[in-house]
Amino acid sequence: MQALLSLSRAIDRLNAFVGKYSIWLIFAATFVSAANAIVRKVFDTSSNAFLEVQWYLFAWSFLIAAGYTLLQREHVRIDVLNSRLSKKTQVWIDILGFAFFLTPLCLAILWLSVPEVLQKIQSGEMSGNPGGLIRWPVWVAIPVGITLLMLQGWSELIKRIAFLAGQGPDPMGRLGEKTAEEELLEALRAQEAQKSTPAPKAQH
Repeated sequence: MQALLSLSRAIDRLNAFVGKYSIWLIFAATFVSAANAIVRKVFDTSSNAFLEVQWYLFAWSFLIAAGYTLLQREHVRIDVLNSRLSKKTQVWIDILGFAFFLTPLCLAILWLSVPEVLQKIQSGEMSGNPGGLIRWPVWVAIPVGITLLMLQGWSELIKRIAFLAGQGPDPMGRLGEKTAEEELLEALRAQEAQKSTPAPKAQH
């Protein structure tokens, strides 16, 4: 189990590194979008390459950050029923989900996408739009992102098995900083507590 936990920590570090720097892809896409708008307004010209590189960058940031999002436990959950279940039951639901839903889905996507990516690399397929870009760089994001997501799913699976075996911490709940909603709720509670606290009497 300790070897598996070491593997889990290595996967976590990998996706944490990728997630930390994937934000620069969003910055680059925003910069290209702004530059394209300026060039179009000032020089009355543009290119489909500007438009395509924006969604290339967005696709890369979205796909490669999927594993990081799972690491941070920020994927959408339907907690209407799940939150009412015991901790052990919740962990078992996650184990079944990672083992029998996430992993097979990722493997199926890899099985279908890798041949397509290789074919596009070999053919050098170009965009059908005038001035468009070569296609394979954006297709490569699919197997890369899905592999990172699948690895993180395995890491989360290891953590939950270790928890049930009494060899790991509680793997449930959100990590990191509080959300904006949680910070607002805490601020409102503090404000209400301050209002309910009687003011000190003036001494004469």
